[in-house]
Amino acid sequence: MKFIFEKRNRLLLLLCLLLSMTTYGISDYARSPAKSATTETSASLVLAENDIRPSLNHTRAAEEILNKLQRRHYEKRAFDDVLSSQLLDGYLDSLDPGKSFFILDDIERFEAYRFELDDGVRRGELEPPFIIFNSYRDVAIKHLDYTVKNLSRLIADIDFSVDESIVIDTETLTWPVNAQARHDRLRKNLKNSVLNLRLSDKDNEEIQKTLSKRYKNQLNRLKTLNSEDVFQIYMNALTTLYDPHTNYMSPRTSENFSINMSLSLEGIGAVLTQDGEFTVVDRLVPGGPADLQGDLKPKDKIVSVAQGTKGEPEDIVGWRLDEVVQLIRGKKGTTVRLEVVSGEALKADDSRAIQIVRNKVKLEEQAAQSEVIEIYHNEGLKKVGVITVPTFYHDYEAQLRGEKNFRSTTKDVANLLEEMETVGVEGVIIDLRGNGGGYLEEAKSLTGLFVERGPVVQIKHANGRIKPHNNYPNPQWYSKPVAVLIDRLSASASEIFAGAIQDYNRGLIVGSPSFGKGTVQGLQSLNHGQIKLTEAKYYRISGESTQHRGVVPNITLPSLYDADEIGEASLTNALSWDTVAPLPYKSYGNLESLVQKVLPTHKKRVANDPDYRFYNEQLVLNEKYRNLESLSLNESSRKMQREEDKQARLEIENQRRIAKGLEPLETLDKEDDENSENKEASDDKDENKDDPDTRADFFLTETANILLDSIAKEKPNTKKIDKVAVN
Repeated sequence: MKFIFEKRNRLLLLLCLLLSMTTYGISDYARSPAKSATTETSASLVLAENDIRPSLNHTRAAEEILNKLQRRHYEKRAFDDVLSSQLLDGYLDSLDPGKSFFILDDIERFEAYRFELDDGVRRGELEPPFIIFNSYRDVAIKHLDYTVKNLSRLIADIDFSVDESIVIDTETLTWPVNAQARHDRLRKNLKNSVLNLRLSDKDNEEIQKTLSKRYKNQLNRLKTLNSEDVFQIYMNALTTLYDPHTNYMSPRTSENFSINMSLSLEGIGAVLTQDGEFTVVDRLVPGGPADLQGDLKPKDKIVSVAQGTKGEPEDIVGWRLDEVVQLIRGKKGTTVRLEVVSGEALKADDSRAIQIVRNKVKLEEQAAQSEVIEIYHNEGLKKVGVITVPTFYHDYEAQLRGEKNFRSTTKDVANLLEEMETVGVEGVIIDLRGNGGGYLEEAKSLTGLFVERGPVVQIKHANGRIKPHNNYPNPQWYSKPVAVLIDRLSASASEIFAGAIQDYNRGLIVGSPSFGKGTVQGLQSLNHGQIKLTEAKYYRISGESTQHRGVVPNITLPSLYDADEIGEASLTNALSWDTVAPLPYKSYGNLESLVQKVLPTHKKRVANDPDYRFYNEQLVLNEKYRNLESLSLNESSRKMQREEDKQARLEIENQRRIAKGLEPLETLDKEDDENSENKEASDDKDENKDDPDTRADFFLTETANILLDSIAKEKPNTKKIDKVAVN
């Protein structure tokens, strides 16, 4: 299970609450708060007879993990009282992120541990985290049990006409002062859950059935948690203080690690993470079933899973990540249906069904693809080549078997570049949108197709040693103009390639700032489980780190992804951006000067582009929801808010359509239906290829225009290209 304490900004919390934020139940203590407060805060700081306890294996593993962190981790952080204090806060947050179960008296009792946890881990004394967990577990089980038994009455008693609200930014929440305050918070959570289902057109019977099943599942899972689970939660609260990519895996999790990773290759092709009670899509595997199907998006929250086309949906809110993975995984060719809630604020209280046929990711579906687009530019029709690189791949198994034509990113791109020369393209765009990385060697060799020779990246290890990685001389490098298109999902190896092209002044980088993952992890075995440890950092040849900031484009286009939600900077305790000494390298031009030449034309062009205005107006509307601090629990107010949002988005969409000479829509639902029909038609017969409302890729088209602008402003390279050599 992966526990990463991501930054819980307002948008994420809005989504969680709109999705039916889990409440572990409302108890009868609300009717007698004084009795409840006395009973529930009287526990002493000792383990009771039936409590979950640490084992000797955990004691030894804790000492070994701390040793690895202090000796092998890139950040040499001292495990002192400062870190001990952060560990207590992080552990409490991992157990009770919504501050719904612990009350102020509990927190005051736990204060005795604030500056003792470091010494405890060092000595292998793990009673404090287990005492805290058992306190949480007892209260949560009590509330869940009561809620399951009384759900019908609790739902019937809800008054949706009352003007009250629920706080959606848990960073601003304080711990409930007493049991009564806790019960009121849980009552509002339950009310919000029911309201969301009502707004999704569920009747009372369906609502009760859904929530009853959800709470029963959560109750059963809470009761079955064991000492391994508690130890893993606590150790990850510790490891993620060093950085969000350093994680401990228990023996069970370690055993399933390769299987879990194979989900991205043999299931639906989605890498999943845990965020509180929710299973969240971290990223899609390029060329995988989910990526090809097209409806599942990063940051979507999966709320139910059903098998086949008619199977009963299983509500998975509150499930363990490995259990969700097991449910989604299945045989090739079988169907799985997911109910998800969007990671976008505009659809946060609307769930949607996605049907995906499980399959194995084929290498050819991950391979680089090319197309030639024609752009009317400066009173003439120009051809621009586009090479889409979904990932940095290399078929090492085929190479070891002695196959001469084994597949690799660099070999495939070199062949595509040669093909494009036969049709007379003016230059090429390397499209790295959604490319989450891959083999470092491929990022290096791909750079070697566009620069004659020189360094590509520097790697700084935990011991301070910096190792440059270079290309071999390549006299047959591709010398025509090039642009690189990136977005927030371009990460790791993508950032190394894009950063090198930018540093060499070899081509313009266009799009939105990349992900910003500039760290290197290694998996190390322990006597009890494994630890994934951050051991090094990537640095560009200019000396700048790719960590945290990512690659900043020379020309920025609107981002389809919220930077506060996706990217290294959104992760708590992410390592910082810094620099090392630059390396000597050749400059192929002056990008700063070139940007100043093409920027006015770009701005003038997009100012009149309907799609550009559409994306920017969507971003402004999303920002409105990101800044919400509370959410109304009055049904009429919520309906009005939903309708206002739909109307605003409909108006934005119709402005775009009218500007493009298209018929306006009566509702956004009609647009969804049309898009669905068009998608099905294109999958079968490509019937919609001439449909005027099939949106061209604005980002790709504008990048092509920018590339052509740069060619017009600069003297083109006249070198004839017969063959592009692969190092």
